[in-house]
Amino acid sequence: MRKYMLMALLLLVAVPIWAQQTRVNIQYDPQRNTEGILPFSTQVLSPEVRDDHTVIFRVKAPDAKSVQLTGSMFVGKEARKRVDFTKGDDGIWTLTLGPLIPEIYFYYIIIDGVQNIDANNEFTGHAAMPSFSMLFVHGDKPAWYDPKPDVPHGSITTHYYFSKVTNGLRDMMVYTPANYNPKKKYPVLYLMGGSGDLTETWVMHGRANFILDNIIAEGRAREMIVCFPNDQMVTRSHPKHTELAFPLVERELVESHYSVIKDKHARALSGLSMGGRMTQYVALRNLDVFGSMGILSAAIDLSETPVVNEPDVNDRIDYLFIGGGTYETGFMARHERLHEQLDKLGVKNDYYVGGGGAHDLVTWGGIIINGNK
Repeated sequence: MRKYMLMALLLLVAVPIWAQQTRVNIQYDPQRNTEGILPFSTQVLSPEVRDDHTVIFRVKAPDAKSVQLTGSMFVGKEARKRVDFTKGDDGIWTLTLGPLIPEIYFYYIIIDGVQNIDANNEFTGHAAMPSFSMLFVHGDKPAWYDPKPDVPHGSITTHYYFSKVTNGLRDMMVYTPANYNPKKKYPVLYLMGGSGDLTETWVMHGRANFILDNIIAEGRAREMIVCFPNDQMVTRSHPKHTELAFPLVERELVESHYSVIKDKHARALSGLSMGGRMTQYVALRNLDVFGSMGILSAAIDLSETPVVNEPDVNDRIDYLFIGGGTYETGFMARHERLHEQLDKLGVKNDYYVGGGGAHDLVTWGGIIINGNK
């Protein structure tokens, strides 16, 4: 149960999806141009996602000297690639990409060397860093991360509380499964984001609630409560970020008034990137609190978690998952080194590499599908 509780959420990413022109219903193909009209208040249709998985981007910039696109669709040797648009006589720049693998991507438009969002795309992701545009390349039916009309849906609640750790008002989001019953006890998972992520990142960009709905309905995961804490304790640009932030997040993690099983064997901690490093730091220093943990695309030096050298460590850990993306794994990758070091120490860990992405949302979304053993 603990393994699937973690694997259920080793995922990744999206914004809420509505029909591009109408925003009436939540759709799995929000950027398919079904009405043949421009979305409200736009100059051009961009992006236009077609059923053959090609995508047309358009930018109206008659005075621009160059327009380019870059984004998470470029991985491996093509990482950070920039692709040129072609300018038309009407001053509209056009680029056709694909076919692309159905997925959710982020991208930027670069106009005369300045990086921007796509001004005509209403799906803009935001976090504690510059905004980015979202691209939804749909398949022929809803994907595993899409909302499905025949699946019972859970609820997301935002809680505000005063933190004695930061001496200010903070927030935390909580997922409760469909038909949540406060008289029933549930396992709980704390799921943390990476550098610059916000409390709502896992829901707004990661679709964690829809993924949970789907895998619970399929019987692949047990009903659970998931807490999305704000792990941005110190600005990521601070020169002593790790030194200051990690002890703070260790003190900050709290459970709400929900009906959870108050036992380490039903409590897990996981996170991606910075959240993964915080997971390793906090969970391995508090094995009386967290029985299971998931470290995604991350690792810290084992000297910060000396418990791994203790002879009874395997008896104290219920489940330890370590994972990373296809194009971020190789010589000197942090999660790869951590896995190898723990193997040498005899510390049991479930290791997975895949998802088809790099250090991005495609990876953390793909892990749940391809890594669910």
